[in-house]
Amino acid sequence: MATDTVTDVFEAHRSVLTGVAYRMLGRFADAEDVVQEAWLRWSAEERDDVREPRGYLVRITTRLAIDRLRQAQSRREAYVGPWLPEPVATDFDHTAPDTAERAVLMESVSFAVLVVLESLSPLERAVFVLREAFGFPYGEIATTLDRSEAAVRQLAGRARRHVEERKPRYDVDPAERRALTERFLAAATGGDLDALLDLLAPDVRLVSDSGGKSKAPLRVIETADKVGRFLHAVAQEPLPDSEFRLTELNGAPGLLVFAGGHPDTALQIEVRDGRIQCIYLVRNPDKLGGLVS
Repeated sequence: MATDTVTDVFEAHRSVLTGVAYRMLGRFADAEDVVQEAWLRWSAEERDDVREPRGYLVRITTRLAIDRLRQAQSRREAYVGPWLPEPVATDFDHTAPDTAERAVLMESVSFAVLVVLESLSPLERAVFVLREAFGFPYGEIATTLDRSEAAVRQLAGRARRHVEERKPRYDVDPAERRALTERFLAAATGGDLDALLDLLAPDVRLVSDSGGKSKAPLRVIETADKVGRFLHAVAQEPLPDSEFRLTELNGAPGLLVFAGGHPDTALQIEVRDGRIQCIYLVRNPDKLGGLVS
């Protein structure tokens, strides 16, 4: 296979490989590392007998992601405070027709689902991502994981039940979420505690990820009163030279806060029955580098 062809084939599948790796690992930087390693293997190996490059490359990427996920689990056990996935800017074509496949892809990259996937074993997570997000046949997943098809089906069922049981039931209307994000921003930055409390569900949760490297709560804050008063207090100490931008993060409306031209905070809300049910707050600088200004 000519060098140009080798490169072209890999680049044609890079977005799928990155998508698999990110959903497996929850960090875009780790996903890029895995895809780069897959490229090194692909470019160095003999490929004359590879009939389906996409499946072959996904197999390499998935196995590398499983290895990295196993290594990362011990580090995450020692993680300071709650762990959230690395936010990524997404650019779904909102003019495209809504399809079941598109909805699944959007949901599979959401904060709510990625947080639940953290509680799966590496093999369960791989099966769930390949089957539920990308629709790979059970037989192909079995080859990828070097397991029997029966074992893969069992893993898939267990992972699916686990995710369905633990995944929050939130509304997913982007227009409503964006409108509530705008109202949330206005109330928080305007110091209007009453307006802020009106937006919050009584049992709202605020989950913040700083990795111990930035100022943020190290435990989940619960109830509207506690979350509202925390956010109101934060608003009394604005960041110097701050800028707020509404954008799309992980397939849904989100908010980026820049300080001095650098990303400082990524925020996203989940909505149910017209009120904010959960607030995800990422302040770990290691997870914000990809959100350039």
